[in-house]
Amino acid sequence: MNVDRTVNIEIGDKEWEGVYSNLVIVTHSNAEFIIDFARMLPGVKKAKVFSRILMTPQSAKALLNTLQNNVAKFETEHGKIPLIPTDPNKAPIGFQTATGEEPKPSK
Repeated sequence: MNVDRTVNIEIGDKEWEGVYSNLVIVTHSNAEFIIDFARMLPGVKKAKVFSRILMTPQSAKALLNTLQNNVAKFETEHGKIPLIPTDPNKAPIGFQTATGEEPKPSK
């Protein structure tokens, strides 16, 4: 059986520009996953959520698989993506320098 998996996707001008996020908060209930995309500026202790996505657990797992596949393809083409630090429980919040330190706010 041959199934046509073509989907026409429409995107508005505002969505086309995208929203930058350097902080993601993921929570879940027994029925859904909530993914908040936020932005935190250097030296600021407060982050603002710019987009909230709600998904079923099945859609969240499909997203995880899609991201894993795309990261693997990216790393094949461009090399391993480093994580600083490798332990997410010790990762600082917000922007990081190449050494893993938070940058000092400019005066």
